[in-house]
Amino acid sequence: MRKPYPSDMTDEQWAALEPLIPVSSPRRPRDVEMREGLNAILSHSHSG
Repeated sequence: MRKPYPSDMTDEQWAALEPLIPVSSPRRPRDVEMREGLNAILSHSHSG
């Protein structure tokens, strides 16, 4: 497990966004957890 960053989503924020993310296809499963991907985007936009 990695150290959390200040820009990471809280559990409440993730609970609001999770239902909006489409499920992965059985033919093509995801390699990365969607929450971690969104945290990376938020970290990048936070730091510039």
